[in-house]
Amino acid sequence: MGYTKDQLLARLQELKIDFTCYDHPVVLTVEEQAKHVGHLGGALSKNLLLKDKKHRLYVVSALAGTKVDMKILSQRLGLGKGGLRMAPEESLLQVLQVPLGCVTPFALINESASAVSLLLDDGFKSKQSCYFHPLTNDVTIALSSSNLDKFLISIGKQPAYVKLEEAPAVGKDSPPDLAHLVPSGAPNSSEQPVENTTPTNVAHQNKVTKETEVKAKPKVQSKGPETSQSKVDKSTNYISVDKFVNDVFDIISPVFLSEKLDVKEEELSSIIDGIKGRAAPDLESIALSLKNASYTSGFHAGSECMLNHGLRGRPSRN
Repeated sequence: MGYTKDQLLARLQELKIDFTCYDHPVVLTVEEQAKHVGHLGGALSKNLLLKDKKHRLYVVSALAGTKVDMKILSQRLGLGKGGLRMAPEESLLQVLQVPLGCVTPFALINESASAVSLLLDDGFKSKQSCYFHPLTNDVTIALSSSNLDKFLISIGKQPAYVKLEEAPAVGKDSPPDLAHLVPSGAPNSSEQPVENTTPTNVAHQNKVTKETEVKAKPKVQSKGPETSQSKVDKSTNYISVDKFVNDVFDIISPVFLSEKLDVKEEELSSIIDGIKGRAAPDLESIALSLKNASYTSGFHAGSECMLNHGLRGRPSRN
């Protein structure tokens, strides 16, 4: 069980944080919230729970009027143009432990959200009071940004204020300015990568394939000296998607290094690492799709063979 509203408010009182509570009906949007507290003069906030391709989570807390472009934000984090998307509702319940409409920086008080990254709108610092839901959307509390900082520091979160509407260039000479805000820990979303949810029949086919390779290795007549490429083909096992992606970059990296580019060697290595960080999730996704497709095709082909020819390669009897 996560923190309750009353436990959170008690924690704020222990920290001697000044805040004001406003009760109102349940609201799901900033527009609905504004009908009840918008006239009080505080800064309303909109809060998003986002995920990247490696299932790392981000809470973006912005002023209601701030435009958040996820493509630009994704590039600034070093995740590529399509690296961010809205997190599923399951992550709200299992990681932040709050229902829909209750995402705020206060949800990070739960231990299950310790690896979630928080990006705060730089505009909060100029407001006398900021409005957030305290883990439930039938209450709004008002507090200053300095008191919000005090709360965040108490739970081990260093406040990170970002000018969310800026769009700085990202390239060889301009590295992603928000890359340091990408979570470094293990993925915290309850959502599992596709490779961990392999269907039973695919896993079974994989097992059968391995057994067949051990029992019946075909004899190949040598046609001359074995090349280095053929050695790679025989020794490489691409059951592991991660290994395949790493091997791809091991092949590509020397090609980049061999080119006469107008950059220093250490800078080129940094560029290659940046490319790998942005491209690896897409390569993993493509490789995994091909892997699962090949397993599934093999399974269907084997099933059809058994149905048509029986277990011993003979026509089955009706």
